[in-house]
Amino acid sequence: MANPRRTSLQLHQQNPTLPFSDLPPSPSPPCSSVLSAVAVFLKRPQAFPILLSVFVLLTWLSLRLQSPGAAAVRLRSPTSPSQAQGQGADIDANLVRFSAVEFPSQIAKDWRGWLLNPVVAAREAGIHGGALDCALVHVGQIRPGGMRGNHRHNSCNETFIIWGAETVFRLENAHVKDKGYAEVSIGVDEVAVAASPSGTAHALINVDRVQSTFILGCQDCLINNTSTTDYNVWKDL
Repeated sequence: MANPRRTSLQLHQQNPTLPFSDLPPSPSPPCSSVLSAVAVFLKRPQAFPILLSVFVLLTWLSLRLQSPGAAAVRLRSPTSPSQAQGQGADIDANLVRFSAVEFPSQIAKDWRGWLLNPVVAAREAGIHGGALDCALVHVGQIRPGGMRGNHRHNSCNETFIIWGAETVFRLENAHVKDKGYAEVSIGVDEVAVAASPSGTAHALINVDRVQSTFILGCQDCLINNTSTTDYNVWKDL
């Protein structure tokens, strides 16, 4: 006859009850799972171009945030100087302007940029009193705050090409009331062709803080005697 006490002990040993056996397994920490996923991703060959793209994007954003001045200038200056002053001011100053950045245009046929002949450009634009040919040519620079001209040639006509910076062009004009001259501003993204007929004073002033103004002057005579030129015409320049 079996011993009931021994049977009960054997059943108890065959089916032990472990503490907390009914609790679900604890999940792994989220940080370790994320790090593991990142480690697996970095081992893949596609990881390098993606990381490089992210780095370039972050660099671009950083540069944009560090230089908000350019964007602010664009927001403050939605119109070009020609739009702000009106076409009438350009006519009084005997000047025509073109965009230096747009193409195709009247002066830029393709992406390489603009190219023009000063005599032909002035004639086709209807500017009067310009040089008939380029007997004397000079090319120069006006640094920020500098000025050239402020004189009057009494024996020859002169045509200018002006570009590179915000520049003020002043031309003697008796038809302009009170002042006796016309004055316009040329933008940094513009190319201007202007003419100063014989006996008419002119001046060019660079009012840009950074960029240099570049000019090409074309005169239809050789000036050997400075007595035919009047200097320091305007005392306020």
